[in-house]
Amino acid sequence: MSDNELRYAVLIDADNAPQRSLGGIMQEIAVYGTPTIKRIYGDWTTPNLAGWKKILLQHAVTPVQQYGYTTGKNATDSAMIIDAMDILYSGRVDGFCLVSSDSDFTRLATRLREAGMKVIGMGEKKTPEPFIVACDKFIYIEVLMKSADVGKSKKSVAANAKDAPVKAPVSQAVPDAIIDFISATIEDVADDDGWAYLGEIGNLLVRKKPDFDARNYGFKKLTQLFESLGCFEVDIRHNAQRSGKLIYVRLKRP
Repeated sequence: MSDNELRYAVLIDADNAPQRSLGGIMQEIAVYGTPTIKRIYGDWTTPNLAGWKKILLQHAVTPVQQYGYTTGKNATDSAMIIDAMDILYSGRVDGFCLVSSDSDFTRLATRLREAGMKVIGMGEKKTPEPFIVACDKFIYIEVLMKSADVGKSKKSVAANAKDAPVKAPVSQAVPDAIIDFISATIEDVADDDGWAYLGEIGNLLVRKKPDFDARNYGFKKLTQLFESLGCFEVDIRHNAQRSGKLIYVRLKRP
């Protein structure tokens, strides 16, 4: 079974996810597989969650009611964890997408991976490091929301002026530590001439650092990130067997 055929359970902590991010979350998880179970947890009797109704209907996400039994204690986390374990033992999914910025789900992510599940985390940039590294891959919600806003902007420009060019998103400075991290990863999988296949590089980068994403630095694709840095060579080779292209990268040599 290929990665994009995997079945995912998408479990969302409504107390720790912005409402307007749901569309981006559902589009993102579709890249990795099919969301066969979609649930969101919270106390829906409270006014602060009232705005969720319309957007949940648009994406067919099932709200799960969890009352707050004690002031200052979050019962939503427990309900989500119990459901996750029930789904795990049902054998109906191949992976989980846990949407929260709460470190309380660190042990859940670890346990699901121990059971052989693929775990994708999504949360805001304030998410504690332990939860991030407990996931196979972690995606920042701010990045998803920014991508959605750029998409809307492009549609708006196209609608108002079909011939007007759309400006590309502005890239962000890539820290030296990240460049060193990328360089070391390329060396880990490079051949004798220093070339490494882009697919292998991308997979290893995420295994080492689950929150690594070219979009964090303003680039849609990893290739664009490499080309912008100036310290890497990018070689696009034709694949005769699949009538496609293979992309290789290496550190620039003197």
